[in-house]
Order: sequence, then structure tokens, then C-alpha cells
Amino acid sequence: MKQVRPKKNLGQHFLTDLSIAQRIADTVDACPDLPVLEVGPGMGVMTQYLIEKPRELRVVEIDRESVAYLNENYPKLQGKIIGGDFLRMDLSELFDGQQFVLTGNYPYDISSQIFFKMLDFHDLIPCCTGMIQREVALRIASEPCCKAYGILSVMIQTWYDVEYLFTVDEHVFNPPPKVKSAVIRMTRNSRTSLGCDESLYKRIVKTTFGQRRKMLRVSLKQIFPSASQPPAAFFEQDIMTRRPEQLTIEDFISLTNMVGEAMTDK
Repeated sequence: MKQVRPKKNLGQHFLTDLSIAQRIADTVDACPDLPVLEVGPGMGVMTQYLIEKPRELRVVEIDRESVAYLNENYPKLQGKIIGGDFLRMDLSELFDGQQFVLTGNYPYDISSQIFFKMLDFHDLIPCCTGMIQREVALRIASEPCCKAYGILSVMIQTWYDVEYLFTVDEHVFNPPPKVKSAVIRMTRNSRTSLGCDESLYKRIVKTTFGQRRKMLRVSLKQIFPSASQPPAAFFEQDIMTRRPEQLTIEDFISLTNMVGEAMTDK
């Protein structure tokens, strides 16, 4: 079968450097023994190395042409190819509820959505590795008080330790993207519970970074109904003079509890 034609509407940039493909595949070894799910295998440049590892492998691919190519060229994948949209999958059904490692050469335009879905199943995914746009990788790995620190940084670092592993140049892809790529690894941290209302936590992170140049005392007013604003003293606390990029994960948890208590007092 002829090679698969990269499709712009699917954000496909096929990796052509086999040594880099093997390096990315080997990032899953940090979390051994668990089965692996590869997202967007394309023509299997990473898959050929993952399939040789002594663990169960499944791949999910939305492109029908790629699915046909994989079926024809990788007999070991028989019955292991899921033709569909990862973002629509119920991940709890994949390996009979067993934990697994997530990996892939992720499409640039949906990488953030992939990681937000990972967060919805963080108890099932103790390790996630793969290649994404370098700018997104820097955001994910960014620390407080850095320009790149934002919603994605906070939400992922709430549950995962992030390692920026290495940068990948544009010329090793077909077609070459206009930006550099990076390989990262996210490993579940020791946090077992958030210690606050998780839905309110997410809302506060998104609301405050939605107005990241403003002090918390300004942006947080959107959290409360206009007719049920807390007393002025609530917004006079020291933390309210800070901006969201200055807050650590623990700060956001404390802030969520403060807001939750203020809502309960109403």
C-alpha cells in the first residue's frame, strides 16, 4: 500500500526521523508494565518501536487511510487499532478499567484538548508522554511568575509532575510544521485529593487567567452572583492584590476554599 498523504484538516505532520521516533517511544519506559495507548499513530513510525515492548498496545486513529495502512503493514496490531476520535472515547472502557500510559505525536490543534481529557481520567493515566508544539510544552512545564504560566500549566501540574525532555526541529517532519516541537513526560504526582471543590477550583483558575493582568480582587468578583457579593473585607485580604500567574497550585487550592467559604456564608 502506498504511503498515507498528510491531511491538513487533521493537523498531520508525519515524523520521518526514526531515531527520534524511537526516543519518543522509549519515554513510556518510565512507567513500565502498564498497557499503552498511542494517539494518532499515522503510518506507525512510533508504533513500530512501541509494539516491540513487552506490554499491551492499542492505537487510536481517526484517519481511515492511516487505519488501512496500519492494518496492512503491522499484523501485530490486528484487533488493537481503534478507528475513531480519541476526544469522544470513554477511556475507562479501554483496558477493562486498568491504568495505562498515554503517548503519541499529538496533532497541534487538539493537543490541549487531549490533555484536558487526560485530566478527566487522571486516576487511570499515571503517565502521559509524547510530542507537541514547543510553545505548548513550555506552557505546560512553566512555573509561577513566568509569562508562559497559565491555565494549562496549573491544571496539569495539579495532578502531574512535568518534564520537558527535548526539542525537535521542523525538518524531521512531512510536511515540516512552521514551529518547533518538543517531547514531554507527565507523571502523576502524590496528590490523591484536591482538598477543595474541584469544579470551583477549575472555574477560579479559568476565570482569573481570563483576566490575567488584573488583580484577583477584580477578576474574582465574576465568581459571585451580582446580588450576593461577599463583604468588602473579603477582597481586602493580602492574596487579593496578586495576579493569577503569581499563585502556586497550593495557593489556588487555598483560594478556592476561601471563595467556597464566602459562598457558604451567603
